[in-house]
Amino acid sequence: MRITNKMMTNNMMSNINKNKLKMNSLEEQYSSGKKIQRPSDDPIITVRALKLRTNLSELTQYFEKNIPDAKNWMDVTESALSTVNDVLKQINTYCVQGSTDTLTASDRSYLAENLTQLKQQIYQEGNTNYAGRYVFTGYKTDSSLLFGEKNSTLSYNITQDIPGSDIQSINTVTGSYSLNDYDNTTNDFSQTPQIKNAYRIQLAYDKLSDTPPTSIRYFENSVEQTPITSNINPMSSTDSNAYAPGPDDVNYLADTGELILGSNIYAKLRTADNMKIEYTKTGFENGDIKPEHYFNCTMTDSSKPEIGTVTYTKTDHQEIQYEVNYNQKISVNTEASNVITHDIGRTIDSILEAVNAVTNTESKLEEVKKRLSDTSLSQTEVDRYNKLKDQLGTELQLKKDVMQKAFSKGITISTSQQDKVNTAVADLGSRSVRLDLTENRLSSQKVDLEDLLSKNEDADVVDTYIKYGSAETIYNASLSAASKIVKNTLLDFL
Repeated sequence: MRITNKMMTNNMMSNINKNKLKMNSLEEQYSSGKKIQRPSDDPIITVRALKLRTNLSELTQYFEKNIPDAKNWMDVTESALSTVNDVLKQINTYCVQGSTDTLTASDRSYLAENLTQLKQQIYQEGNTNYAGRYVFTGYKTDSSLLFGEKNSTLSYNITQDIPGSDIQSINTVTGSYSLNDYDNTTNDFSQTPQIKNAYRIQLAYDKLSDTPPTSIRYFENSVEQTPITSNINPMSSTDSNAYAPGPDDVNYLADTGELILGSNIYAKLRTADNMKIEYTKTGFENGDIKPEHYFNCTMTDSSKPEIGTVTYTKTDHQEIQYEVNYNQKISVNTEASNVITHDIGRTIDSILEAVNAVTNTESKLEEVKKRLSDTSLSQTEVDRYNKLKDQLGTELQLKKDVMQKAFSKGITISTSQQDKVNTAVADLGSRSVRLDLTENRLSSQKVDLEDLLSKNEDADVVDTYIKYGSAETIYNASLSAASKIVKNTLLDFL
């Protein structure tokens, strides 16, 4: 076959272009550091790169955003729980001091003031937030645990679950005397104050609506029994028989938030697995706990009738979960209802009531002693005041006994609360350890993925440079050869 000049020229231009393309490709690899510049360069590398980049992007989201956010949330929670635990230790210490019989009036005042402040501090820790989200309120991260100000227009209808084991045996002093009793000349002060035992269900709140619960529902072995619906009597804690109900009666004390049970009612309820009691509370003080975080309840606001009735359903285990790895989630929150309960606050309230009762009786006794120092009194008046003084002395001793038992109960409750907090801290710690292990594993995976991505995409600079030098030499050689072919003339063929 005859090789024409045109064929040689075309072949020459094709070869020069191929060499130029090869050199250009190597130049792009060398300057960009990547094996390919466009998907068409190598579809296999492209597909592998897309998969690796997707995996790396997801892993980076977990490692650099989700896990740090989860750790910060858990660190804030742990710090708050540690503070609560420290406060409970102080409460326990004060209760131990108060349970002795050597307290002076100033000692009691000191303990009462400190317990009040510590109670407020515990619940304030429940308002801890992270990045604007409250950490102890379950799914309601935009709602604080406590009321931030006094509100007299809100009304909650609360359904509270109480196990039968939470029925308390309490002591109260009956037959107390006041200074006004002295003016009653028919009173010979012959009846000595006594301690009476009573059984009570202490509700989560005091200062309740005067309307008593319509029934007390209770369950045994998860089977609902015939509810108690009759003889639920509204009373005040200051009524003479408030803590002495009939055998089949229940005294509802709205001011203190108590149900005082008769002996037959107590016998029915003490073995109950659970009791459901509905009651209404209207008006809340600054620092009171919002019922919706603890109970099933409905809320109305008399200042905003247009919103109607709002229903809150308390769901157990309101876990806020973060996805920290492929198909792996971890719960980051702890619910206040599991660690910061109403029990410690109500127990401190009972202690403060007992302390105030002792202080009031001491004041009455001091006033009687002061009156006895009046030399103008007749012998009859002196004798009556001495009888009153003796009875007040007996009353004081009985109330001191009640106060010491209240402090002793404070020891038990604060210890129980510490156990709950320690359990929550241990659970939080175990989740934190899991999070650390996941973080370490993702850190290794991130390094491995970056290495694979680099091997798949990145060009070997040294190897590319050598190849580029070789391609450049070949290209220059092709240009040199072409120059010799193109310069041939027709005379060279003749």
